[in-house]
Amino acid sequence: MTIEPSAARAAFETEAAKRILITDGAFGTQIQTKGLVEEDYAGTLGLTKDQKGNNDILALTKPEVPESIHRAYFEAGADIAETNTFSANRISQADYAAEELVVELNRESAGLARKVADEFADKDGRPRFVAGAIGPTNKTLSLSPDVNDPGYREIDFDYLTQVYAEQAKALAEGGADFILIETVFDTLNAKAGIMAVKQVERELGREVPIMLSMTLTDLSGRNLSGHTVEAFWYAVRHAKPLTVGLNCSFGATQLAPHVAHLAKIADCLTMHYPNAGLPNELGEYDEMPDTTAGFVREWAERGLVNVLGGCCGSSPQHIAAMAKAVAGIAPRQLPTLETKTRLAGLEPFIMAA
Repeated sequence: MTIEPSAARAAFETEAAKRILITDGAFGTQIQTKGLVEEDYAGTLGLTKDQKGNNDILALTKPEVPESIHRAYFEAGADIAETNTFSANRISQADYAAEELVVELNRESAGLARKVADEFADKDGRPRFVAGAIGPTNKTLSLSPDVNDPGYREIDFDYLTQVYAEQAKALAEGGADFILIETVFDTLNAKAGIMAVKQVERELGREVPIMLSMTLTDLSGRNLSGHTVEAFWYAVRHAKPLTVGLNCSFGATQLAPHVAHLAKIADCLTMHYPNAGLPNELGEYDEMPDTTAGFVREWAERGLVNVLGGCCGSSPQHIAAMAKAVAGIAPRQLPTLETKTRLAGLEPFIMAA
């Protein structure tokens, strides 16, 4: 079967060769500033459970909220809008009795982001992109939730692949250029996401480029399933992602050594979006925009990054400061790697020639 190449991938790579690109920042904390109440979330959908806190549902019940946040980030200088769909999958939406709305929810969310992206691209001729965000769900394929039964799993690989495929297809049909499998705490979950996108490609007959973003559980540089950054990369490199990188968990200071290591081993573009520092004792983020921007500028000056943005606690002000801080700095050049067999368990394994 012939798969039509992605024009969006080609355009993105062209732009990334010119400059460091900017993705957007946190969505949830921006929604919190709107002071929404249960009625705002629930709308007229008539769902049987309370919806407050279900940020994804706003695409259907109060679309002007996510639309305004997309607009604020593009005004701040972002090149990419990540859809407000982190939990817009059948597993996560079960908590809100909204499983049957997953397809509509993702199509509408992607459509909102697409509308604003095209609006800004039309203004100045600079391409804007939409990344369909897929979160990890609250289930893990690699670990048992029952300490007394290490072999137990709540779901299996095939089911999670189906869940992700439903979401990814709706995002692609709604206007997303790429699928961003993000905040990866379990490498096997990410593999299910990759499998899902590949199935969607065959169904649609066109390439749907993948972005991958791992989150670290501790400062040693492992995710919850125990993989190091390098092992994670070797486990997913076969997917030929458009970007790979790190997000969430820590601020730029803590992520710095892992960003540097990934820059040396990844033969694709890197995209990193750290938190605005570490949360204080109240769970709030205090790191000011210029501070975060200063940290990521150091990454840029060392030639470590291709795309930058923000995760928890970041705002349009953080994104504007980042865009300003890295303007004019050359993007990271992809390394030329020696041909070797690179495999991964929890640690990387490289076979000598």
